[in-house]
Amino acid sequence: MSEDRTHLEEQIAHLSRTVDDLSGVIARQEKDLSKLTKQVDMLMRREAEREYDSGGSVPLADQKPPHW
Repeated sequence: MSEDRTHLEEQIAHLSRTVDDLSGVIARQEKDLSKLTKQVDMLMRREAEREYDSGGSVPLADQKPPHW
């Protein structure tokens, strides 16, 4: 009975450490995701301004290729 308890305590300790490690990973990923989202938003605004400043024509990505 004592061995079972010891084994269970070891498993709980291991799982607690794993949860703490994963929590740190998730926090870091959330920070990275927030940073990347801000960068994408900035790039989208910059591209929209560039397209607007170029005369408001159809965005290059929406134009048909010259062979059409």
